[in-house]
Amino acid sequence: MAVKEFKLPDVGEGVAEGELVSWLVAPGDRVEEDQPVAEVETDKALVEVPSSYDGTVEELFVEEGEMVPVGDVIISFRVDEEGEADETGEADAVDEAGDETAAAAESEAAADEASAEPGTADAEPEPAAADAEPETPSGRTFAPPSARRLARELGVDLAAVDGSGPGGRVTEADVRAHAAGDAGGADAGGAESDEAPAPTPTDVGSGDRKSAVRKRGEDGSGDAPEPAGRDTTLATPATRKLARDRGVDVDDVPTDETRDGEAFVTGEHVRAYADALESAAATASTGGGSAEPTPEPEPVDVGADAEPAASDAAGDAEPAPAGATEAGGDETSAPESGDETVPYRGVRRTIGKQMERSKFTAPHVTHHDTAEVDALVAAREELKPTAAERGVKLTYMPFVMKAIVAGLKEHPYLNSELREDEEEIVLKKEYNLGIAVATDAGLMVPVVDDVDEKGLFELAEEVRDLAARARDRSLKPAEMKGGTFTVTNFGAVGGEFATPIINYPETAILGLGAIEERPVVRERDGTSEVVPAPTLPLSLSIDHRVVDGAVAAEFANTVMEHLETPLLLLNE
Repeated sequence: MAVKEFKLPDVGEGVAEGELVSWLVAPGDRVEEDQPVAEVETDKALVEVPSSYDGTVEELFVEEGEMVPVGDVIISFRVDEEGEADETGEADAVDEAGDETAAAAESEAAADEASAEPGTADAEPEPAAADAEPETPSGRTFAPPSARRLARELGVDLAAVDGSGPGGRVTEADVRAHAAGDAGGADAGGAESDEAPAPTPTDVGSGDRKSAVRKRGEDGSGDAPEPAGRDTTLATPATRKLARDRGVDVDDVPTDETRDGEAFVTGEHVRAYADALESAAATASTGGGSAEPTPEPEPVDVGADAEPAASDAAGDAEPAPAGATEAGGDETSAPESGDETVPYRGVRRTIGKQMERSKFTAPHVTHHDTAEVDALVAAREELKPTAAERGVKLTYMPFVMKAIVAGLKEHPYLNSELREDEEEIVLKKEYNLGIAVATDAGLMVPVVDDVDEKGLFELAEEVRDLAARARDRSLKPAEMKGGTFTVTNFGAVGGEFATPIINYPETAILGLGAIEERPVVRERDGTSEVVPAPTLPLSLSIDHRVVDGAVAAEFANTVMEHLETPLLLLNE
């Protein structure tokens, strides 16, 4: 058996990190190659990450909801290797740690070395832990990462916890209940608090990688931990944000992990260090015997953008964490008013950045007009039975797409891209229309390629398929690229006019209001009269650096002409 670490792969072009939304497996689960093990949300879409190995899940290194850079280890597996004599897999860990090559070459010597876990001070508890929990799935402790982290923080041995979840899985409630029932053994100065708890099966065989830091107070003291005081520390943006929120410096956070020869700090390290500081601060504030005076922590508004005060003197007291409260130092995630905090990342963050870039790069001008679409409504009603016979639900969108292509052919500057660095405007010869779709995660824009080469029924079916897959987050990143013009249908929700933001680097976007009967003026028998008629409001936003207002109005007129006289669409 060998332990194989699996890194977050590049799940899409240009994606640098992703949020691990959910684990689809747990430690001890048997997996096959290409079996999905996790769901990861990138700034493009929600994707499933498949395993590269046949084996058993050994350990999960990332919590659900954590941002993970591409290339970071997220999970490890125990993989069968032909000819491997050591069933515990410890020999592989020794090899990976760089122990003597002679010991790795001889199986007998490797077996002797296997009893010592690399990087540990005391090798005696390791064989006992391996013996106490066999490597068969039936001997494993099943628990999600959050429960494992809580167990480490509370000093609870997961192997001793009775799980109440499905299949005997240990939940956070089980861990807390076990810790409460064993309160006597958790007192400071107890014999059991002088050493780290016995590792769970997932703690064995991971080489130099560690998935936890020492828990607060495990050495029997309530003193604040010594800051590491490094000059350089590697950490993900999410970890650095957590450190700022907890009021600690990542360079001070203790860690045994390294990446490329530099210290590497995870969110778990930050939490453990911040908890230890809070404990020390609480002890000092209640007269708990701290040698240095600790200032009383000030109440902190989580919504405030305040940095904790820090001292440059070596003997000064540690600063109180930003997330601490006078009541007990627990980290808060929302103000006391009950406001809810929602992470700004994934698709929502991408939408925000794209809108910001577009609005502050391209000077927007929006042209509004209204098409009288009596003939369009009649044409759709006439074609609906034929479409239904072919299994197609015919909406107005294919008609609008064809009308847009007619307008783009006559006014090519609206189907263009301004390349500022090259100081040139590229007039696109393809007509790939992006269709904005509202989803639970935000607005997504799948692209229908070559609209000019497709018929109404084909467009209707493709739009339906793309919209459905956008809503269930199964679109591929490539299906949201290559657009030359975008359509957004806010009328489906309600409303007449809007000022849509251009899908940069495109040059224009057309917004559709709701088709409803509105009063219009019609000429009849030489007189004018106001009558109800179905109308379609249009809102066209343009990049004024490329398109003038007069050209925008002419484009809108061409689109309306084809909508008001659907027979013209036969030429498209």
